[in-house]
Amino acid sequence: MNPEMELKTLMLRKPRLTLAVAESLTCGHVQARIGAVSGASEYFLGGVTAYSLEQKVRLLGVNRAHARRVNCVSQRVAVEMAQGACTLFGADLAVATTGYAEPSRADGVKAPMAWWALCHRKRGGKAVIISGEVEMPGAKRVDAQERVAREVLNALVAYLREVRG
Repeated sequence: MNPEMELKTLMLRKPRLTLAVAESLTCGHVQARIGAVSGASEYFLGGVTAYSLEQKVRLLGVNRAHARRVNCVSQRVAVEMAQGACTLFGADLAVATTGYAEPSRADGVKAPMAWWALCHRKRGGKAVIISGEVEMPGAKRVDAQERVAREVLNALVAYLREVRG
């Protein structure tokens, strides 16, 4: 079973869970993969692509000072984006991506890389946060975006397998 179909199965187990997405680096690739599965509307609430610092702060509650210092690319920014997507959409779970889809000489980035995060808001107000980094030396822009989208969805499915049994 592909990750998107397995995601649907896991999300719809009782009790049903809802999902939101916040993307920067992947620019809609995560949402497109989720939405490509028939029945995604039963659990997928929506997503936002926030490329700029201003939109990450305004829509997702990312800490402006920290994000400015790291050009919006850090584990903390990814986590804040995932938490913000949970809040914005009222979702049980959210995933987020941020990073560089290609080298950036101005920012000292030699190869594409990304941070992703997953936030699961549990009953009682507690949240589980998981995050990871993906390094992609030599990857082209779209390949990097697709790889990060695949990685974050695989991590989400692995997490749901663990918590859903």
